Amino acid sequence: MAIQIKIPDWREREDSIEKVIEHHPDVPIFTILKTDLHRRGYVLSAAARAKIDVNIHHTNGIHLTGESDSTTVEGLVLRDGTLVCNGCVSDDEVVLRDPYLIDVDENDRIVITDQGRIYEEAEFWRKPDYYDKVTSKGTPMWKVANVRGKRIDSELNKYCEFWDTPGDGCKYCGIGVYGVQEKKCGHQLRVDPDDLAETLQEALKQKGRFLQFNATQGSLLGGAKLLDDELELCLDSLVRIKKLFSRFPLKASLVTTALDGQQLERLRDEGGIGIYTANIEVLNKELFQWICPGKARHIGYDGWKGRLEEAVSIFGKGNVYTDIIGGLELATPHGFKTEDEALESVLKEADLLSQKGIQVVDFVWRVYQNTIFKNQVSPSLDYYVRLSQGISALHDAYGLNNYSRDYARSGNQPSGDLDRIRRRSELGKIG
Repeated sequence: MAIQIKIPDWREREDSIEKVIEHHPDVPIFTILKTDLHRRGYVLSAAARAKIDVNIHHTNGIHLTGESDSTTVEGLVLRDGTLVCNGCVSDDEVVLRDPYLIDVDENDRIVITDQGRIYEEAEFWRKPDYYDKVTSKGTPMWKVANVRGKRIDSELNKYCEFWDTPGDGCKYCGIGVYGVQEKKCGHQLRVDPDDLAETLQEALKQKGRFLQFNATQGSLLGGAKLLDDELELCLDSLVRIKKLFSRFPLKASLVTTALDGQQLERLRDEGGIGIYTANIEVLNKELFQWICPGKARHIGYDGWKGRLEEAVSIFGKGNVYTDIIGGLELATPHGFKTEDEALESVLKEADLLSQKGIQVVDFVWRVYQNTIFKNQVSPSLDYYVRLSQGISALHDAYGLNNYSRDYARSGNQPSGDLDRIRRRSELGKIG
């Protein structure tokens, strides 16, 4: 089957990437191109696929949205080290806009192209040494922990219990839909804590490869009080890792539903967590209630922000993050009518959080066809560039360094790539 394009005339409706680059001369082409690769996705030509070496390249991967196989690559690296994550479009996918084509040029280089024009060179991600090994229980280690740049990721639980109540799932979220399918099929939904500890032990034999360990999972609402089950799931894995290593071997980061102060203190004291994330997803109270109804019903927009502020008192300024899915604020029919209005509102809310020492980081919204929002349209490339500029400027204004989501540890947040430029400038001044 061929890829289906839902907006065939989008090139006439939107500014080209060339115009966006021209309008933003202070933003690196690498950052703009990476943003558009996330927005539009990419496909591999036959020549590019022939370049994949399963002995070298990072192919197989496991994610909250499903498994990838050896016929494609997990991501791209641009010449400045910028990571492009999970953007490959399958042959039968429905997408909004034409994806980029990853091809091979006359000099045998892997290149990013569109309509015959070459924009940049790229490399395929290289897999870590542990990927071809199995745990003592026989689990392939690549299924236990994935890798993104210099960060090890593990998805501890693939099911989100907001989806237990009809209408409570986040409307943009393909992860939740995938978790529901996996549960119906009776598939394994959780990572075995012993497998995880063993995989980390093996991964760290590759000296200098990793800087951070990051864990995430779907929301678990039960327990003596709301989210205690989720807390215990996290602590089970984290405590076993700590016992194995006597101390946590890497800077540890955790993504959860917004926990309360007592729960967060246990994460810090028992789990060894130093960086904490609770993703609010959309920075507008009314839109939050519409788009994330389960989160709104159980915790609420103001409650979520309050828990983020409480987390700062526990983990410290700059060690608490919240992700936003850029563009959700323009979803119809309840979203903002213009990109200018949306940008002004989002950055105002982000400013209020940043003042409290909370790092807001931006994702590029990819409209997946398995979601409730499958008929929505993500905004223009220019909007995303302006959003990432605004978020990065807030990091600068409030002294938030964003080391956990920079180009080497992540790849989804364009503002993290812009933050790197600011840090280089600061180092230059020091020198």
